[in-house]
Amino acid sequence: MNNIASPTFPFSIETWTARAATHSALIAPMTDAFLKRRSVGKSHPVHDFLFTYYNCSPGKLSQWVPSYQEQLIITPELKNKYFWLDSDYFQEKENILSSNLNRIQNNTLDLLHFIKELCQNLLERPPRFGCFGLHEWAMVYKLSPEALRHQLPLRMPSDQLAAFVESQNLCCSHYDAYRFFTKEARPLNILDPLLETRLQMEQAGCIHANMDLYKWSSKLWPWIGSDFLAKCFFLALDCRELDMRASPYDLKEYGYLPIPIETEEGRKDYQKSQQSLTEKSQILRRELLHFCQSFSVKEKE
Repeated sequence: MNNIASPTFPFSIETWTARAATHSALIAPMTDAFLKRRSVGKSHPVHDFLFTYYNCSPGKLSQWVPSYQEQLIITPELKNKYFWLDSDYFQEKENILSSNLNRIQNNTLDLLHFIKELCQNLLERPPRFGCFGLHEWAMVYKLSPEALRHQLPLRMPSDQLAAFVESQNLCCSHYDAYRFFTKEARPLNILDPLLETRLQMEQAGCIHANMDLYKWSSKLWPWIGSDFLAKCFFLALDCRELDMRASPYDLKEYGYLPIPIETEEGRKDYQKSQQSLTEKSQILRRELLHFCQSFSVKEKE
């Protein structure tokens, strides 16, 4: 069995069901809209990324669960409304629900240590704000229109777009962004981020590194709890919207005005927003680090 610090008191039915209702009210509009689009074969070039690129399903995201440190008072009748109460992730004793810590897998423990080190590195390493979101431009550099990931108009002709990219200093430090660069764009990047060097390369000014707080927290579900997962989801949404507004795509049809990073004023606007999101991200990163530290697990000898 795993040895983990136990919670100190159970939450009343009124308290935790109110939290569950708040979570649903926040998340349901996003998950419901995605599922409706998918059912009719439509897509959203900004929002769908959070459901198709990251592995957290709409059902998992919308379902409220407590963290491993929390106990809940429950009744048999509640199981008809909250089906997850019968999940083997949880255990019940005398109407008190708690996490079933025997359900924790070794791969979760390995991931926990990795996330802890990554958080520590990004909190200690100074953030950089000079990329201006050029990764999205490098992903379409010298592509034909039919090869674009998003079948949307670009804000400038392809030859002008290529000339702009070539005039910039590409400095992407995030492996999962860099791997989507076109083959012609990769040599233009002054860095060579690899999956194996993620711990050394990533930095907190990076929009993708901050969106990834949602990825890492979702991989620690259900132990981390839905309240924190939701905070990371909405941060990722803000980052994604900035990312795409600064991209070469024309998204006015979807209500997004561009941040024209091809201009000095646009770069200033992007950098200001990037710094603001980094400040918010570092707060959540500290929370995630604290979770990893408190979720100290020792395998039974």
